[in-house]
Amino acid sequence: MYLAMNRFSILEGQEEAFETVWRERESRLSDVPGFKTFHLLKGAFDEKTGTTLYATHTIWADREDFLNWTKSEHFRAAHRNAGDNKHLYAGHPQFEGFEAVLSE
Repeated sequence: MYLAMNRFSILEGQEEAFETVWRERESRLSDVPGFKTFHLLKGAFDEKTGTTLYATHTIWADREDFLNWTKSEHFRAAHRNAGDNKHLYAGHPQFEGFEAVLSE
């Protein structure tokens, strides 16, 4: 199993717009070999930075399936207009990837 996560710092007042972008996107993940599940997670508001933490969390059969997706037309299509929403973010998303070493 491989878990791919992106963390987003969203500017105060832009949370609803950010969530709408994700709700209304055309997702093709279910068509991609090895894809298991997707979640958009919302964290707490940070008064010091004026941002709310979000994370996208996808589960893949293995790291190779995830990497194949990042090289696919599905990936390019999903990220084609990502720059249109820069005004929602405080900085760039931060990627983290994890391979399972123990599952129960």
